[in-house]
Amino acid sequence: MQPLIDNARTFGQRPEEFARLAEGQSPEVLFITCSDSRVVPALITGARPGELFELRTAGNIVPPYAPDRPTGETATIEYAVEVLGVSDIVVCGHSHCGAVGALVRGDDLDAVPAVRDWLAHATPRPQGTVEDPTVADGVQNHVLSQLLRLRSYPCVEKRLADGRLRLRGWYYEVHTGAVREHRADTDTFETL
Repeated sequence: MQPLIDNARTFGQRPEEFARLAEGQSPEVLFITCSDSRVVPALITGARPGELFELRTAGNIVPPYAPDRPTGETATIEYAVEVLGVSDIVVCGHSHCGAVGALVRGDDLDAVPAVRDWLAHATPRPQGTVEDPTVADGVQNHVLSQLLRLRSYPCVEKRLADGRLRLRGWYYEVHTGAVREHRADTDTFETL
């Protein structure tokens, strides 16, 4: 913890670098990814402060749209699309994902009921090879399911229909740093 505290102490000593951020934000991308500490959206994309609007959830799960039961995730998506007017939404899964791995393997999550109940939002259960520690197939299938789920959000559906929004599925390999994007024409994840 101490190195993090030390950096935080010196971080604000360059106020001139941050002054423009007080004027507001206008990110072009909503980046939805896992809460995993090995996945750092700004590091992966090279984004500077104000360039990415981020939503991080366990397993990069997009919950079902339910107007009668709003969630923080739903509010974040709606705000990014309707208020900030992002032009792209990236759902980025990653190798060695504990959440997707647990789903692929069918792990017993009764000891962590909140995690178990959150991961129930991932239906359909991601398919993948149980023996693969990267759970690549499972994660990639899961990313595609989350993109499909996003299409059920009225704000997303509307912006997709009028061509003001694009959805992108990414797969990040934590062990190599490689990023792959889903290509609809081949239905494969290919290196960016």
